[in-house]
Amino acid sequence: MANHRLWGGVAFAALLTATSASAQDNSAALEARIAQLEAELGELKAAIRENQASQQVQNQALADDIIRIQNTPPPAPVAARSASPTKGFQVGDLTLNFGGFIKTDARISHYSDGSPPAGDTIGDFYLPGSIPVGGQSEGAETDFSARQSRFWLTADGNVSGHKVGARLEMDFQSLPGTGDQRTTNPSTPALRRAFVTFDNWLIGQEWTTFVNLNTMPETADYVGPVEGSLIVRQPQVRYTRGPFAIAVENPETTLTPFGGGARIVSDDNLMPDIVARYLVTRPWGEFQMSGLVRQLRHENPAANIDSSVLGWGLSATGKIKVGSQDDIRFVLTGGEGIGRYLGLNLSNDAVLDSTGDLEAIGVIGGYVGYRHVWSPGWRSSVMLAHQSIDNPTSLTGLAVTKSASSIRGNLIYTPLAGLDVGAELMFGERKLENNLSGDMTRLTLFAKYGF
Repeated sequence: MANHRLWGGVAFAALLTATSASAQDNSAALEARIAQLEAELGELKAAIRENQASQQVQNQALADDIIRIQNTPPPAPVAARSASPTKGFQVGDLTLNFGGFIKTDARISHYSDGSPPAGDTIGDFYLPGSIPVGGQSEGAETDFSARQSRFWLTADGNVSGHKVGARLEMDFQSLPGTGDQRTTNPSTPALRRAFVTFDNWLIGQEWTTFVNLNTMPETADYVGPVEGSLIVRQPQVRYTRGPFAIAVENPETTLTPFGGGARIVSDDNLMPDIVARYLVTRPWGEFQMSGLVRQLRHENPAANIDSSVLGWGLSATGKIKVGSQDDIRFVLTGGEGIGRYLGLNLSNDAVLDSTGDLEAIGVIGGYVGYRHVWSPGWRSSVMLAHQSIDNPTSLTGLAVTKSASSIRGNLIYTPLAGLDVGAELMFGERKLENNLSGDMTRLTLFAKYGF
């Protein structure tokens, strides 16, 4: 019995010893695991702190960039190839704008039949009717001029629900013979355009409704291919609705005396000139048809003359796109009694017969031009113009112009917005009914700045 108790005590002591040893081993392992976890947690906290610091640096850099962008002025806009319109200034319901250009020309002209008379405006711009004919020797001259410079004032706005506008435009070239080249070269401002618009109505002096300004080519010369151009600005009342326009315009009649002689300008008309046009615009370009009906009238009580005759004209004009930038422009005009509308009055409207009656003079003319863009800022235009006059020579005589033609080409460069510099070479010829003829060659260099 005693032995059993002894062995039981030994066994219990051994169990306690084993249990104590196992507990000590587990406690050591747990402490090691806890230490490992604490180390990993410390590394994680360090990584988080490092990441937060990096993020703070990035956020601060981003904030600095935003502040720098906000405080940096915007870059200057790149200059366009043409001057941008000004924003104008407000006066009541209207926005006023002032603009224009300064242009200086240098012209070298050669005439096959002598120089034109002093004071003739052919020195300022091409006038085919002033080309000398029948001379015995050649002539040449050089001219510098800034008279083509121009300025204008416009007003546009909405007044009481109506669209209104106005334009006043002047230059220094329209009045011939006002410049004195001996000393100070003065020139008198001359009215070009002065009109108001009210919704669909235009009242005042403007380009005739007979013309299509969009087909005028870009030239160095003041008027371009004159022989085929409709170059008339005059007072009128015009109504426009969409592509259609109709107008009554200032009448004036130019006459050739019986047998020939100096032009007679008659202001005896009772009826205004009536003009209508219709414009078609398409992706390929545009086309316009216009028509003109007018009364030609002349009175001379001393000679017992009171005569009138009907005049009429038709004109087809267009601009056809070629590729993305080039285009072809053309005008073809014909009729009877429309001489003052075509070619700067190269032909008179009518001629007086021996009894004082009027007979309208037939005329046809036009031009075609091609405009090519070589590269940004560089462009050229070439054009050919012609006018043929159906003179009743039994009434006009043989010393009147029978036809006139010209050909020209240019190269124009726009180095910066609003500034154009260029050169143009042209050749023009005039023929009379008596077979006399003369020609001129002109080189024009120019610089022009629009504002």
